[in-house]
Amino acid sequence: MKIEKIPYSAGAVNCEGVLVYDEAGLNLPLLLMAPNWAGVTEKSIEGAVGLAKEGYVVFLADMYGLTGRPTGQEVPMEFLGPLIKQPQETRARINAALEAMTSAAKARGIGDPSRRAAFGYCFGGSNVLDLARSGADVAAVVSFHGNLRTGLPAESGAVKAKVLAVHGADDPIAPKGDRDALEDEMRKAGANWTILAFGGVFHSFTDPSANRPPSSQYSAHASGYGYALAHALIADAFAGKV
Repeated sequence: MKIEKIPYSAGAVNCEGVLVYDEAGLNLPLLLMAPNWAGVTEKSIEGAVGLAKEGYVVFLADMYGLTGRPTGQEVPMEFLGPLIKQPQETRARINAALEAMTSAAKARGIGDPSRRAAFGYCFGGSNVLDLARSGADVAAVVSFHGNLRTGLPAESGAVKAKVLAVHGADDPIAPKGDRDALEDEMRKAGANWTILAFGGVFHSFTDPSANRPPSSQYSAHASGYGYALAHALIADAFAGKV
């Protein structure tokens, strides 16, 4: 498995993503991974490696830029707050990451640029939903325990991607009202969407280190079933079955 740091720009912001791929997997689909609030870290790179082993060329997006990244000790909203208030900026940054992934894969002769999808976690979940809202040409986006609300909802007919939100029904970060708002938004946009909510499951359920109920807690069954549906939905989206 090869791991490469990839410099790219998102407007005036200098970013550095991470490309993870098996050099033997020349025709694998491209998967953009948007990490949680902590951004590009060793832990998120490990997650990208795990996804690459599932049969993808993976690109880990840098939503902060090289000079604006958290060190891990901050309060999340110190970093998330300014970006959440700038939905156009976050959409520009996640779209820049999508294009950086595609360009890096083409330059190395790896992957299949005609098959692109995205996974996002927590803040990254909102990023991939914004990717879909922006009308990006991707087959599917999957939000795991993501922030679901937006101040800039999708316009009618704009969403090209199949949208899946995998969520904990008891997630205090994005409660039922937020799920209802996303459902209403996707319906009005005419999108192909699915929301999977696990009862008794909290925020960050895909993270084995999460153990702060009733705020965040790992759930093996929600993570396992959620990933299984996500991979199946993406495979079907590539095949044009959904």
